[in-house]
Amino acid sequence: MRPRFFFNIMERIQDLTRTTPLWRITRKSLAWISLSRPPFHTVGILPFCLGTYLAWKTDGIFLESVFFLGVLAVFLILLSTYHAGEYFDYKEDAFSKAKFNSRFSGGSGIMPTQILARRIPLVTSIVAILLAGGVGVVLQFVYHTGPYTLLLGCLGALSGFFYSTKPLRLVERGCGELFIAFCYGWLPVATAFYLQTGYFHPLVHWISPPIALTIFNVILLNEFPDYEADKAVGKRNLLVRLGWEKGMLLFITVSVAAWITIFASIYGGVPLKVLHVYVPVFFISLLSLFLIFRNWHQKPETLEILCGMNIAVNLGTTGAFIYALA
Repeated sequence: MRPRFFFNIMERIQDLTRTTPLWRITRKSLAWISLSRPPFHTVGILPFCLGTYLAWKTDGIFLESVFFLGVLAVFLILLSTYHAGEYFDYKEDAFSKAKFNSRFSGGSGIMPTQILARRIPLVTSIVAILLAGGVGVVLQFVYHTGPYTLLLGCLGALSGFFYSTKPLRLVERGCGELFIAFCYGWLPVATAFYLQTGYFHPLVHWISPPIALTIFNVILLNEFPDYEADKAVGKRNLLVRLGWEKGMLLFITVSVAAWITIFASIYGGVPLKVLHVYVPVFFISLLSLFLIFRNWHQKPETLEILCGMNIAVNLGTTGAFIYALA
């Protein structure tokens, strides 16, 4: 009787705790953080750091305030992008999560729990993009980072916001993946370098293609777990338009193109030691293609592993360039 007595007391304490304002605030705060998907911010912030590092190595310039304001702007743009997706992709995300709870696709999974009000992601998305615009104004007119500062920022902010947001909703036009490749590839590297120096170094154009191609593949492969859900609700992204088999062929083609552009970047002036880090990344990429030929992409559990490997390839590619410049 005694163990059961103490068990009942603990249950009662938990019930009381869950009804307190502090618990509700904590629960909503944690839900909001999950909604923002912090780990996925690295794919945008790391290339920005690469562009900043390139400016320091080539021109000996590192403006701390400009860098931190730039990182803040990137964070806000990513926040706006992800929250807009949570709001406008609600139906397909709920459908996808009901079939398989993937960590890499189908959104955060927070909105179907109704912990947060339905309108919250849209409101925070709009607020975030406005704040990012404010940071851009400060950079251009207070820190005098150059006349293209706001233009570069708007390219990233509007592409991200309208990736899921109506009426443009780039994700349904078969070109959203290309916009993402541009915004997570060339744009953060070039913008970071420009904010520090006021011009675009030729190395930016050699470094960014492999990063752009690998993030394109991240987006493409992440659409596979959602394929049936997207098709069911009429979300005509690139994979739905191409179909499963052609989508896999495109993934393989882009992977090979990424390998080629790495070697092309060496021709363009990137130090040869980029291969010290990229060789392991290359074998991860090669292994993912081998596993695709073994039909790993056809099972949700093994497809989840492939999605993780794909992100590792993207981050590893960026990391290889950072190492090469050291």
